[in-house]
Amino acid sequence: MHRPFYRLALLAAVAVAAFSTSATAQDFQKSYKLGAGGDVRVSTVSGDVKVTGYDGDAIIVTGHKEGRDSDLVEIEDRSGGNTVDVRVRYPRNCNCDASVRFEVQVPRSTRYNFEGFSSVSGDVEVRSVSGKLKASSVSGTVRVEDVSGVVNASSVSGNVEVEINRLEGPEDMKFSSVSGNVNVRIPSNLDADIEMSPLSGSLKTDFPIEVREEKYGPGRSARGRVGDGLRRLKMSSVSGNLGLKYSSR
Repeated sequence: MHRPFYRLALLAAVAVAAFSTSATAQDFQKSYKLGAGGDVRVSTVSGDVKVTGYDGDAIIVTGHKEGRDSDLVEIEDRSGGNTVDVRVRYPRNCNCDASVRFEVQVPRSTRYNFEGFSSVSGDVEVRSVSGKLKASSVSGTVRVEDVSGVVNASSVSGNVEVEINRLEGPEDMKFSSVSGNVNVRIPSNLDADIEMSPLSGSLKTDFPIEVREEKYGPGRSARGRVGDGLRRLKMSSVSGNLGLKYSSR
């Protein structure tokens, strides 16, 4: 007797669920046209940041809010001119159950100045881009792969994994973690003054530089010049291992 009503109620519930899923699939998405050398910054407090190079001609930033208090969190767009600047703002003194993760698509054939891809509590992953890159996390892993240019990467309590296919420019590079491992793969034709200093971890390198035991205190260190010493390359960790190897590409 009541079957038609139940069927209508079921269809309505399914429609509402589908609409809700679609509506929350992405909470922020914008496309930007930047010239070569433009500045790009995307940062979050809690959540991952994933950056991928693709064959398009625009930078696309997509943000996803998650958690019970996600409505309290604001995704701010401070972009303008030749700059993309997207970040997250939480209410003051808010112990919020909320996170924002970002997905960023970048034209792989254009060199940009990536001023900062960062997260406080989340992983940062960057692949297939070119230019000057800074990537950092406080409590997550930082992973950089298949990039060309100049890279600086750091984490406080996570690992740092970097692979550079081609170096461009004379700028210095620094890779560091406090309690994680730092592994860097880089072209064998590197021109740099290298300094590697793990406080209590191991040290391995493919490059012909001097590795020495410290007379006072734990750990080993390595210093040396390869090529013409065009730049400084510094690697450090307090309680993790350091590795500097030739890139495989």
